[in-house]
Amino acid sequence: MIPNCNDGSSHPPRLRFDLNVGSISDLPATSSFPVFLSQDDLSCYQFLRANGIEGLNWGNPEICRQADLFWTGGGRFDSTAEVDEKVVELKKAGYGCGIFHVGTGFESDSEMDDYAKAIVTAAEKHQFPIFVETHRATMTQDIYRTVKWAERNSEIRFNGDFSHYYTGHEMIYGDFEKKLDFLAPVLERVRFIHGRIGNSCCMQIEVNDLDATNVKHFREFWTRSFVGFLKTARPGDYFCFAPELLASSINYARTFQDAEGIVHEEGDRWQQTLLYWQIASECWAEAERRCIGKKR
Repeated sequence: MIPNCNDGSSHPPRLRFDLNVGSISDLPATSSFPVFLSQDDLSCYQFLRANGIEGLNWGNPEICRQADLFWTGGGRFDSTAEVDEKVVELKKAGYGCGIFHVGTGFESDSEMDDYAKAIVTAAEKHQFPIFVETHRATMTQDIYRTVKWAERNSEIRFNGDFSHYYTGHEMIYGDFEKKLDFLAPVLERVRFIHGRIGNSCCMQIEVNDLDATNVKHFREFWTRSFVGFLKTARPGDYFCFAPELLASSINYARTFQDAEGIVHEEGDRWQQTLLYWQIASECWAEAERRCIGKKR
């Protein structure tokens, strides 16, 4: 079985606050994040650590060590033959886990199963957590095929980037709860989350209403993922929640033109990151309540 992330302690399973470095990349001058801090500068990493961040997804390992931060990585698997080698590279570099885009989405079921076998084998052999990302233009882009893949290969584990499903499948078009229930085989196997909230047409939008329907939907994605983890987690296991709020330069953050013709990113990605951790903490507490309720 693919192992969970584990810190070797006897502490109860917990949620760990991480950050994808893309969330602080190409920030506009108007951001509340200290933009004078270079992304690969020790002072930047120390600022993040002082603000409660424990790990960086795609962080610089050497600077992470100096700033008392963990680091996680990943990449792509374009063939089963390269899986083992890439896992070895990450483990040797001290990464806590690897999250991967797998394939292109044009694979047959048997090819998908071959990937699952290679990934599970490498994870078990090297005792290294590997999480397949739910991402468009990869093997997991289609909900139905991904669910069936998880059912055939129960040992696989995921990094949940649910904006790809929520927008790509326009999940609110129809019975959302029924679709969410159908996703159960995936949700209960999620062990890492790229936090991003979208709506039916845009994958990344500013959250300014915590009671909005889309926010409630993403809360449920996250809560059900946490429940799946907690049901089998052992002492020392932790779940990484890493906001991934990406820049307008790669077509994620939306931009708007003001009355003077100046183009601005929507919202403040740094403040949104802090808000995401608040929401994730509330989802974790709810997941714990649900698990306690099931044990009674």
